[in-house]
Amino acid sequence: MIDRDDVRYFLAVARGGSVRAAAERLGVNHSTVLRRIAQLEERLGARMFEKLPSGYRLTAAGEEVVELANQMEASSHQLETRVFGRDQSVRGLLRVTLAPTLAIHLLMPDFAEFARLHPDIEMEILSSGELANLTNREADVAIRVVYDRKALPLNLHGLKGPELFGGVYMSRDRLAAWRAGAPDPIRWIVISMHGIPDWAREGEVRTTGVPFRTTDGEAQIVAVRQGLGMTTLSCFVGDADPLLVRVPGTDLHMHGTLWLLTQGETRKTTRVRLFTEFVSRRLAAYAPLLAGLSISRD
Repeated sequence: MIDRDDVRYFLAVARGGSVRAAAERLGVNHSTVLRRIAQLEERLGARMFEKLPSGYRLTAAGEEVVELANQMEASSHQLETRVFGRDQSVRGLLRVTLAPTLAIHLLMPDFAEFARLHPDIEMEILSSGELANLTNREADVAIRVVYDRKALPLNLHGLKGPELFGGVYMSRDRLAAWRAGAPDPIRWIVISMHGIPDWAREGEVRTTGVPFRTTDGEAQIVAVRQGLGMTTLSCFVGDADPLLVRVPGTDLHMHGTLWLLTQGETRKTTRVRLFTEFVSRRLAAYAPLLAGLSISRD
């Protein structure tokens, strides 16, 4: 018989195009992936991949296997989802996926309170920039910023939350120094992969230096607190930070709408229902903060 885990590793390499990508996605080392692929090839008596300079390419045999492997995976997920959907106990694992900024700067206190209210629910918070696949049971609940409702997969059930706005921020001390005529350059602070958003405008304060780049949102926030310049942040981050202030003359921009997403039978379980109702109420209470309406502008 074929080991289902071997099939999982095979699909990860086929989809990622490399052992490295598969290892990162599965949270294992390279040797584990190679060993699993070798086991599968030995059981089937055929090579699944060709190793090329550009990565791993499926052989003819691999092309045939990948179609069947996808069917096996889909059937497995369907079985797990149906069984999970019948579980009405207020206990067990609950996996929630959301962006790191939402977890760190907004919802972690609420997650902690939910965990205290339901001590038998084992919570796993998946806060990364990658989108977890709810259909494949990589998470039970997703909290996402959605720009276009029509882009949501039809098999997902959604609870619509508040709209999310962002603005342009700098440190209070740096703004005061600029007003006093300090000659130090003011830079755009940007996340490397994104650059300066099209909607961002400088307002009264003009940048005078080369950009300062970071690779993640937390480093971006620390950089703007240090007075290096200005940056774009969600209002629930920038307005709540006592060291930051909106740049005079700049406008807010709507990033999208927050949605609580679940899939199929999963949403019928008691623990998922309790969690989504709890977080939905909290998000509604945060609506002014998320829309940038919770403070007076400086």
